[in-house]
Amino acid sequence: MALPLYTLDPAVEEHLQLKTFEEKFDVKDFISSLSEKLIAQSKADAGPYDPKPFIRTFELAVDRLIAVRKELQKQTEAAETSVNSAERDYSKRMGEINGGFDTVTKSFTSMESKINEVGRTAIRVGEQLESVHVSRQRAQAAYDLVDYYNQFSRGDTSKLDALRKEGGRDGRAQTAIILRRLNVVAKEVDLPAADKTRDAIDKYCEKFEKDMLRLFDKCYRKSDPKMMAHCAQTLLDFNGGASCVQIYVNQHDFFISKHRVQDVNTVESNTLWETLPDPDVSPPKTEPGLAALFDDVRSTMKMESQIVQVVFPNPPAVMQVFLQRVFGQPIQQYIEQLLSKASGLSNLSFLRMLHLAHVQTSALVDYLKTFELTAISRPSSAGDRLSVSTPGGPASSGSSSTAVGNILDSAMEELFSREIGQYLERESKSLGELYSAFLSRFTKYHEIASKTKATGLFDRVVNQLGATTTSSTGSSGTTTAAKATAAFMKFSGITTSSAAAPAAASTEKDGKPAEDPVREADGELSVEVAEKMLKWHAEAVGRCVEFGASTEVPKQAFALLRVISEALGRSYVEAALDTAVARLDARDAKLEPSVAPLATLRSVDLICTLWQQYTNIALLPLASSSVTVRREMVIYNNQTIGRIESSVNTVLLKIMDAVIAWLAAQLAKQKKNDFKPKNDDLSFARVNTEPCQACCEMLEKVRDASMENLSGKNQEVFLTEIGVAFHGLLLEHLKKFPVSATGGLMLAKDLKSYQDTIASFNLPALQERFEFIRQLGNVFLVRPEILRGYITEGYLGRIDAQLLRPYLAQRADWGTFERGFDDEVPRSPATPAEQEQQQSKSRFGLGVGMGVGRLAGMMRDLEGLRIGFDELPNVSAYKPAGFSMPTMSLAGLGLPLTQQLPSTPNPGTPHVGPA
Repeated sequence: MALPLYTLDPAVEEHLQLKTFEEKFDVKDFISSLSEKLIAQSKADAGPYDPKPFIRTFELAVDRLIAVRKELQKQTEAAETSVNSAERDYSKRMGEINGGFDTVTKSFTSMESKINEVGRTAIRVGEQLESVHVSRQRAQAAYDLVDYYNQFSRGDTSKLDALRKEGGRDGRAQTAIILRRLNVVAKEVDLPAADKTRDAIDKYCEKFEKDMLRLFDKCYRKSDPKMMAHCAQTLLDFNGGASCVQIYVNQHDFFISKHRVQDVNTVESNTLWETLPDPDVSPPKTEPGLAALFDDVRSTMKMESQIVQVVFPNPPAVMQVFLQRVFGQPIQQYIEQLLSKASGLSNLSFLRMLHLAHVQTSALVDYLKTFELTAISRPSSAGDRLSVSTPGGPASSGSSSTAVGNILDSAMEELFSREIGQYLERESKSLGELYSAFLSRFTKYHEIASKTKATGLFDRVVNQLGATTTSSTGSSGTTTAAKATAAFMKFSGITTSSAAAPAAASTEKDGKPAEDPVREADGELSVEVAEKMLKWHAEAVGRCVEFGASTEVPKQAFALLRVISEALGRSYVEAALDTAVARLDARDAKLEPSVAPLATLRSVDLICTLWQQYTNIALLPLASSSVTVRREMVIYNNQTIGRIESSVNTVLLKIMDAVIAWLAAQLAKQKKNDFKPKNDDLSFARVNTEPCQACCEMLEKVRDASMENLSGKNQEVFLTEIGVAFHGLLLEHLKKFPVSATGGLMLAKDLKSYQDTIASFNLPALQERFEFIRQLGNVFLVRPEILRGYITEGYLGRIDAQLLRPYLAQRADWGTFERGFDDEVPRSPATPAEQEQQQSKSRFGLGVGMGVGRLAGMMRDLEGLRIGFDELPNVSAYKPAGFSMPTMSLAGLGLPLTQQLPSTPNPGTPHVGPA
């Protein structure tokens, strides 16, 4: 083999070893390491670049790498051969091991089968032994019972006495079991002298029980819980342990303490009893004596629960007796005394005290329920293990386990069952008494008012004086006329409104003050009164929720709704409305009508708004569990509101009728020559005629009263009704009086006053009507030659000239130009413009033919403003802010309806109010 002409550099040779490729290998770094030295030499050589060193180096490197690859391939083939041989050896070895494991598994399976067979045999033997043992126990027990019975028949109890006295705790426990079974056997034996033996056994049993009870009492006084537990268990095995529990409860300090018994039997007097009957004072939250008693019960139960758990094998049964005694003796006695004393004060006092006791007792019961006790399973005594079960034996500890919660619930129910059964009747009676006493002066006032009618001249004078006094009192300051009126009424023995106050204050004779007479203020509606009545009712609702079962709450809520509806609706609101209607009916038509009833309607609005919001929030949710009761509540509530709506409608219509009649009466006082004066200087000295002044004053009073007491569409419709009716009166009025040129100026001033007064109503519909009246009045001022052109302009231009003839005929100079004015060109069929003119004629109240104004024609445009009960909005659509609610239509007043149901309007009931 020829040697290479060139050799590799040792550094390059080192990089071409196999270990270079065993670690992390990077081709770039590898090439760089091979050519690093050659690059340095090439850079150091100043001549041209010579690639030959690089070529030789890389050729040698490739040859060297080929040799390394061949060497590596040989090593790989040798390793594969070795691995294949090792795998064959491993597979052979695993086969041998698996065979040995299968052999061992089969051996263990065979051994397990044999062990199971032996175990089943042992179980059968054990069952047979247990059966033999039980039979032996039965035989031994039967033998012992016969032996003891024979000893008792002979009067010999030495063996049993020895067992009881020398056997210690186990001996006493075994004696208890033997005596219990002997007692059962003695009752079933029917042999000669069996009665004597039975009596002997009974006497011994009684003696044994007394001894155990004496021992239990001794240990109880020594505070020895272990010995007490032994006695309790022994007596439980003997006769159920009831006597032991009874002694423990009867001798407990909680029931025999003289201090505690004195506290229970004495109800202290304090400020609570002074404020308890007062409905305006919040009900008490606690009673000192009851709170102290319940605190004592809590502390006692906290300690006794631990003692009972340690001493008695059946703690729940013991706690049942203890709790029944606690609730049946001190708690019941004290609560009965509280209720008896409260019942002597008033029904409200009784209900408040009942609620207080019920709430505090509920809190006590919730606290006592935390002491849940379970029966303790104690190991049986030696005697019991050797004995057999016989009829009449002691009940197991598990069967005596009773939940403390059920015991407490039952005791709570028994404690208040009688009072809660009569709760609703007493609550309704209490509210009735409170409302009756609270509204007594209000009711008395309206009873007197409803019986009083102004029929004679003297009554009319009294009413007029009363009106003068009232109007003077309402204004700022006191006029001389008011003082004179009050003095006249005082010395005449007449009592009305505020004039009754000084007269009543001075009627004391012989040291006995006279009964305070009813005043005008006593008969006025007040939101504060309604708030107080609803506050009392809300307190009753709270008691209803506390006492009533979930299924009975809806019915009780409905009953309370009827109570508040009768008191606040019928006895309060409707009474005031009925009095207002009666006064309007009894008023003297010759006197100026009073608009004071509008203030009553304002109060009705606020009261009913508050009342219905209370019904929605406090009462209706209580009936959510019963759809039927809730529907009945809504219907009943709507019927109540419907009655109030009808009364409000009646009041409003009577006020309007009275005002309109008064305006007509004032216009009727117009003198025939008021608009045809003879003395021009005297006529011009007057600003307006007397009927005009009276009508304007009346309209201003109506405007002020309506703006103060009505709002929104209700106010608009009320004033519109008055304005439209007055407009019709003026149309008729202008056809009755002749008007001269000078009188036309007086008429124009009157009409201007009417227009200005109506303009203060701020109703565009009325302003248009009275602008027409003003223009109609100007026909008496224009010259005859321009009259024809004047009536064809403005509002008059929309009216047929023939319809204006009744008014033109009142001109003093009408006869001079009537013939020329009547010459008209024949008219063609009606055009659309003429049809509009015909509509305007009807709109301004001018009739066909003779031009007679018709009120029905004027009201046709206002029919869209009338509503009935079926169009009242739902109260749920409004959001109240305090007691000031948005106006909601109720007979034109804005009273809300609760859950308004569709209803048919009463055809006999007038409706006033906006759509």
